[in-house]
Amino acid sequence: MTVRTRFAPSPTGYLHVGGARTALFSWAFARHFGGTFVLRIEDTDLERSTPEAVQAILDGMNWLGLHHDEGPYYQMKRMERYSEVLADMLAKGTAYHCYSSQEEVEAMRERQRAAGEKPRYDGTWRPEAGKTLPVIPADRKPVIRFKNPLDGEVSWLDVVKGQITIANRELDDLVIARPDGTPTYNFCVAVDDWDMQITHVIRGDDHVNNTPRQINILNALGATLPHYGHLPMILGPDGQKLSKRHGAVSVMEYPKQGYLPEAMLNYLARLGWSHGDDEIFSMEQMCSWFDLSHLSGSAAQFNPEKLAWINNHYIKAADNVRLAGLIKQQMLDDGAQFDNAPALEAVIALLKERTNTTVELGQAAMLFYRQPAADPALLTQHVTEAILPALRQYAELCKTVEWNKAALSAAMKQTLADFSLKMPQLAMPLRLLLTGQLQTPSIDAVIELFGREVVTKRLSVIAG
Repeated sequence: MTVRTRFAPSPTGYLHVGGARTALFSWAFARHFGGTFVLRIEDTDLERSTPEAVQAILDGMNWLGLHHDEGPYYQMKRMERYSEVLADMLAKGTAYHCYSSQEEVEAMRERQRAAGEKPRYDGTWRPEAGKTLPVIPADRKPVIRFKNPLDGEVSWLDVVKGQITIANRELDDLVIARPDGTPTYNFCVAVDDWDMQITHVIRGDDHVNNTPRQINILNALGATLPHYGHLPMILGPDGQKLSKRHGAVSVMEYPKQGYLPEAMLNYLARLGWSHGDDEIFSMEQMCSWFDLSHLSGSAAQFNPEKLAWINNHYIKAADNVRLAGLIKQQMLDDGAQFDNAPALEAVIALLKERTNTTVELGQAAMLFYRQPAADPALLTQHVTEAILPALRQYAELCKTVEWNKAALSAAMKQTLADFSLKMPQLAMPLRLLLTGQLQTPSIDAVIELFGREVVTKRLSVIAG
């Protein structure tokens, strides 16, 4: 058997974290077995589906690098195929025309609720041997209903949840085509999975109730059933349903917030799947390890701090030229001046270990690309008359010292010794004068990157 998985989002909104995890697991499973990953856009909800949502899904998949092998297939472009299957089912008696109006259906459900029964279609138009059907209303277009088995059970071994069994009496004669002929969700999904020879359906557990309906339709079509696995939902840090407040936003918000795709993939992989105690791994490693036996049956919790920690790991490992390309426009928007300034890649090398996102990295790098504007109160506190002689000596040494970190550090130690000072007494005023900030990386590394011209110019304000 060739493994064929699919990711089948409805384009009624953005690609969110839960959808991205489903796509990742389906993609990784196909990659593990050298199979095929299919992208299908389930766009039959004409009122809610939008081209913008389709593009958001494609953009999110592309950013994550979850590239499909087939597709994207669009259900709205498969209407002729659905009509063909509907006609065949009507001819074989596995589906039938139902002329009950919406008002009649609602009335029968109200009667059932009043009697303490589960609301469902009562089979008024369901053909049975020896049954006389009502007279067809002259001015009413029918829906098409699936002739669901009345007895027995639908049972499948869910690769995540274990054995699941649903009695057929709990299921309705599902509407599979509307009065205008448009097919409905569960019917389209069953036909698509059949036609596309999907072997494994990995999706969220909000679809568990759809599975018995789709299995019965597939059985009626004589199709081979795929294996099903239903992933528990992702919860917020507070244990509640994931909301926009803690992560349920478009995947494409994460690059804007400074996250790398490899970090997001690594983090999503650990939301409901594990490989021993491994926390950091590449997608190549994940694909080599990934199978369905290590999927968790418990809900995962989204932890922004853990995501930030993983992102920091990948920022530290990332190529500095790549990072420069990710932050430069942000810095320009913030007013960065790159003329006569240190190479951005060198600044990134100094700063990236201490930043969790590329946004933070860009903000930190501004230290080198704007004029310092220290708080006057801090200047008064740290650039005192007592420290000025030492600052002036160091400024003089900077005019002639060999320009590298070791020599600059040696000059600083010489100055500290000459004036019997401790490092913070000299480093703090230097930071303020050169950067306008009290917090920076190692001051000798900062001075080296600024270059002799900038340093001597900015220290000239304390000349005697």
